[in-house]
Amino acid sequence: MSIDQARAVCGDFPDDPEDLLPEDSVLDLDEYLEMHATIGHRTRYEVLYRLVHGGEMSPKELEEAISIDDSTLHYHLNKLVDVGLIEKRQRTERGQEGLYTYYRATVFGEVTLTDGVDELIRGEQAFEDMYDSSMEPDA
Repeated sequence: MSIDQARAVCGDFPDDPEDLLPEDSVLDLDEYLEMHATIGHRTRYEVLYRLVHGGEMSPKELEEAISIDDSTLHYHLNKLVDVGLIEKRQRTERGQEGLYTYYRATVFGEVTLTDGVDELIRGEQAFEDMYDSSMEPDA
């Protein structure tokens, strides 16, 4: 299927991409684009991936899972929190003093990951077939 065929299946698109947003959109186009740009970094992608597919995790669990030092991890966690892809939560654990900190993906984080990069990765074979320039068109 060509790109033009895909567009025809999906319907017409407005001239201005900002017009894709509903009138009462929670976010503006720049905020959506910032979300996508943020997971363009491998460490942030991997953190979001683990939170979406593995559930909430503490910073210590994330450090161990992706073999990263504490300060680097927190830098990336803050970036993900700032754009709204994950949220930082704190609670008191029974029998412990102080607060237990953990992170979890937001709805925006789940959708950005699963309908974005993960979907591209899963669809690699379809894309390869669609865009393989070595294949001759049917005669």
